Amino acid sequence: MMSAFPILSLMTFLPLVGAFAILMLRGKSEHLAQRIGLGVSLVVLILAAIAGFSFNGASSDFQFVEKFVWLPALGLTYHLGVDGISIFFVILSALLTPVCLLASVQSVHSRAREYIVAFLVLETFMIGTFCALDTVLFYVFFEGVLIPMFLIIGVWGGQRRIYAAFKLFLYTLLGSVLMLVGVLWLAANLGTTDIPTLIAQGHTIPLEAQKWLWVAFFASFAVKMPMWPVHTWLPDAHVEAPTGGSVILAGVLLKMGGYGLLRFSLPMFPDASMYFAPLVFALSIIAIIYTSLVALVQTDMKKMIAYSSVAHMGFVTLGMFTFTRQGIDGAVFQMISHGIVSGALFLIVGVVYDRLHSRDLSRYGGIVKNMPVYATLFMVFMLGAVGLPGTSGFVGEFLVLAGAYQASTWVALLAGTGVVLGATYMLWLYRKVVFGPAENADASAMADVTTIEKVNLVPLAIMVLVLGVVPSIVFNYTAPSVERLVGQVGAVLPAPVTHGDVFAPIFNDTGHEVIKP
Repeated sequence: MMSAFPILSLMTFLPLVGAFAILMLRGKSEHLAQRIGLGVSLVVLILAAIAGFSFNGASSDFQFVEKFVWLPALGLTYHLGVDGISIFFVILSALLTPVCLLASVQSVHSRAREYIVAFLVLETFMIGTFCALDTVLFYVFFEGVLIPMFLIIGVWGGQRRIYAAFKLFLYTLLGSVLMLVGVLWLAANLGTTDIPTLIAQGHTIPLEAQKWLWVAFFASFAVKMPMWPVHTWLPDAHVEAPTGGSVILAGVLLKMGGYGLLRFSLPMFPDASMYFAPLVFALSIIAIIYTSLVALVQTDMKKMIAYSSVAHMGFVTLGMFTFTRQGIDGAVFQMISHGIVSGALFLIVGVVYDRLHSRDLSRYGGIVKNMPVYATLFMVFMLGAVGLPGTSGFVGEFLVLAGAYQASTWVALLAGTGVVLGATYMLWLYRKVVFGPAENADASAMADVTTIEKVNLVPLAIMVLVLGVVPSIVFNYTAPSVERLVGQVGAVLPAPVTHGDVFAPIFNDTGHEVIKP
């Protein structure tokens, strides 16, 4: 469906225009830069809301499509469009950017103008990643996020910011080099870089070629999510990043890896996805259990939430590779929910860090007495992370486990332990900070949340509760796209190749699928 009005291009490049305008300001002009940055990001959010309300949720087709020849000599096209899955990640990117900019008003005091420019450039790359329907264009946006994120951590981060920034850059760049090789192979052998065309032709790629391509793309997406064992850059990046950097990193950047699996790995390489599913199951279960146990022993609040993010993204990959409608629905919903909840939790940590300049749990305790509003908001996000029924966290985890159960009872059982472990460390974190003994006079003297902090946190808390009670807000949009994806994968799946009984509940002895999405 071609769009007469280029709303996706406008959302993508308006932040870049705003960044250029801020750079043109004479003198420091930090307050004006903040107003321009926040104003531009709010306009993008309004455009994203308009796109969301205008989106036809009954269709699985790409909508608001824009397409024209980009580089004729190379046969590359500028092709944008969104479906029921990607539209929510565009909205999430547009939502969290003004949240981060608003949070920086009180926490970033040096080079504030450059900080805002970095975030606006980052927003362009984030939205472009979720809108791109050409592999080369996707790669440009996907890799582009590294530049502003590298600067955000390396310039405005903590004491070990240089180490964390370079670790992030090197890990993600190394994985993406393999993806670039895969992109070039597809262009050379299938004669196109158009994503919808490649998806349609995916089943024609020989299995051996699919395996190599799947590994090449998976290397990039696994690092970006990140999956165990290539997750070690994430805790360092979160600990050293400023509050806004942690929010956008957990809320959006980690979702790019999961989105890549949905857009490339599953529909383009369905046979290879089936072949490697047991490997993904194993890595996901290790991530869920191991990183949850590591989170239990953390004394730094940011590190605890960072390790919990790895565990939650383990549920995402697990759900995707069940190849069931429930599992993929749950994975998509989990990414959206985690983007809101984890982003809010890093904001929560930032609130007390700005006051006490410490993330050490031993410095806190009993702050419910002097910060009751903060304690209430913290409770909502903590329960969302735990996956309490009635919050957004429950919906995604429940559907993922339901999909996993169809693939293997043991996989579902082992993954379910992550829910228990997650409740353990999050409840312990909340008890320690909010209800623990008030032994630190500085913590007991902290003021409750400010108006700016309420503006940031209260809407996110409402979203956690609303999505938990009315998840159909998401499913009404994603259902057709998820059904199309399940059909693209399931229509060409052969019998499993020597994978034991992992898929016994899904396939009968003839090798044909017996569970219908």
